[in-house]
Amino acid sequence: MYKLDNISLAQFRNYGQASFTFSENVTGFCGKNGSGKTNLLDAIYYMCFTKSYFGKTDIHNTQQGKSGFRLSAQVTVKDKSHNITCVLRENGKKEFGVDNENYTRFAAHIGKFPCVMIAPDDVAIITQASEERRKFIDYTISQLDAAYLQTLIDYNKLLQQRNSLLKQLAERNNADESLMEVISDQLVHAGNFIYRSRRAFLETFIPVVLKLYDSIAEHEEKLTITYKSHLGSDDFKKLLTKNKNKDIALQRTSQGVHRDDLELNLESYPFKTTASQGQRKSLLFALKLAEFEVLLKHTGFPPLLLLDDVFEKLDETRMKNLLIKVCVENKGQVFITDTHCSRLKEALEQLRVSHEIKSL
Repeated sequence: MYKLDNISLAQFRNYGQASFTFSENVTGFCGKNGSGKTNLLDAIYYMCFTKSYFGKTDIHNTQQGKSGFRLSAQVTVKDKSHNITCVLRENGKKEFGVDNENYTRFAAHIGKFPCVMIAPDDVAIITQASEERRKFIDYTISQLDAAYLQTLIDYNKLLQQRNSLLKQLAERNNADESLMEVISDQLVHAGNFIYRSRRAFLETFIPVVLKLYDSIAEHEEKLTITYKSHLGSDDFKKLLTKNKNKDIALQRTSQGVHRDDLELNLESYPFKTTASQGQRKSLLFALKLAEFEVLLKHTGFPPLLLLDDVFEKLDETRMKNLLIKVCVENKGQVFITDTHCSRLKEALEQLRVSHEIKSL
């Protein structure tokens, strides 16, 4: 069993000082916009990932007018209790640790306390550029494989270095060619590992997404998801060599796993331009619940599931199907926010699951 027992926030976003204890598997937070519902979910996410879900810098996570914040949480994993703490000092230095031992590398924390969050802006995974879909894939695999996360960090650093050398060549026609070759070889090595990892992961992940989509949508729609990568059709080293002049002109590396994408089609047409809002939401939930199932299979226990404002713009049938999946079938710990207390209360009571609702 995996459970968040309590969390305390000090000077985090709109919270001066607050503590919350959780006794049920399903917890609802209700209140008006601006009451701190999303901020509380993000604090829970922060404890699992060492950073905000919404990409906010730690300065922006600090309560207005204050310098620094503190988060602490008690989590039980397989009958063993752990204390997670994060302190952002006034000088901007961040300390993050578990059971009184601080990390030297925050990346070492990822995957220890798995978590899946669904928020309204996540529809960007479907509607926006390929970066959003890569980020989703990377966050999921990183919780499963520490080596993947480290290789991804290395790849991004090498990519920056190579792009910097390309810029030097473009502007001054002067760069260390031997250094360019070393960095390119290291980029190839890291890129090949990332490509193989993504391909292996998506071979099992995509069928799960398609199955979940059908069950949430409640009628069969011809949805296809295809992994697209430059490395799928050519050798990475050859690609870099072949495109070197083009890359110098662009001042960036034009080919590689940093351009990978998931191609989404509905009835052979691009999903983001043909799908209805309900279909987009269904696919978003299918992607996130597939992430949930993969993490459950990997760890042997369900990850924390954070649902932010998911009732908005979702019809009753899809909402009910989602709640049955996450609150009844999953048996894990779920946190849900809603602006309407009565709607949240009614929805949870209909499911007949033990729950608590906290008004913020």
